[in-house]
Amino acid sequence: MTRMTTGHDTAASPAKEGGAAPGRPSAAPVTEKERRHRARLSRRWQRDMRFSPYAFVSPFFLLFLAFGLFPLVYTGWASLHQVELTAPTDMNWVGLRNYTRIFDDDFFWNAARNTLTIGIISTVPQLLMALGLAHILNYKLRASTFYRVAMLAPYATSIAAASLVFVLLFGRDYGMINWALGAVGIDNIDWQNDKWPSQIAVSTIVIWRWTGYNALIYLAAMQAIPQDLYESAALDGANRWQQFFHVTLPSLRPTILFTVIVSTIGASQLFGEPLLFDANKGASGGSQHQFQTLGLYLYEQGWVNQHLGRASAIAWTMFLILILIGIVNYVISRRLRASS
Repeated sequence: MTRMTTGHDTAASPAKEGGAAPGRPSAAPVTEKERRHRARLSRRWQRDMRFSPYAFVSPFFLLFLAFGLFPLVYTGWASLHQVELTAPTDMNWVGLRNYTRIFDDDFFWNAARNTLTIGIISTVPQLLMALGLAHILNYKLRASTFYRVAMLAPYATSIAAASLVFVLLFGRDYGMINWALGAVGIDNIDWQNDKWPSQIAVSTIVIWRWTGYNALIYLAAMQAIPQDLYESAALDGANRWQQFFHVTLPSLRPTILFTVIVSTIGASQLFGEPLLFDANKGASGGSQHQFQTLGLYLYEQGWVNQHLGRASAIAWTMFLILILIGIVNYVISRRLRASS
């Protein structure tokens, strides 16, 4: 009988006697020289993977050590000595006397109060205006790119140029501000010699320069808010103002805290605007020190009075104030994260 062929019978027949099945060619033996070369490349690759990241970031740390950490340590050491600008290498150990002298100096506390008031007058309106401008720019506007670039124009402007323009605007006899006030029946204001007008004028320069910068920060944070939150609020019947107060502001809480801290640090280091607002008085901050900030007081002690030791103590006092601000920022941010 004829045997039926099935699929199991189609297997390949074994190789013929004396033949060999096809296979991979045998690898050539590795010589000792090639083995050492491969080991050397492997060690080089491992060292490269281990040390390359440190080499890439080393320029920053080298520059920081040279221009950041070393001046900070040297200033702290100089604050414990009596040293003059005319002889910076002649140091006499005085301990904490420079700190006690500045704390007993009425001009230091006057500068601290001026720094605080100018910081409040400039920071609060600045951030409120920046928040409003960011809210407007967040909507679809024609030529929105132009408006965003225009917001950065004051920030890109030189402090010296901006301050000189504002000096002309706030001129007592021929300034445009007094001209506008005179049009509504208000007498001329001496913006440079009166205490509160001079601080308001200096704060105006700061507001003009930094409002657009903070507005763009708020705008970037607003655009990161999910649209689902606004749609849900609209379905619940919330209008534009209610959406702003109940959706936008809570979502911007970390960003607002960041801008408050950065603006506070900038206000504590305010120097260029008050220095150039009354160039005739220089670092004294007006005829009666009415707008002298801590930065101007430091400059006056170090480069006008040539007391480098006392100026170093002022610098370290300002540094400690900034550390305190950073601690407050950390505590507040932790509480905000815990509450959210």
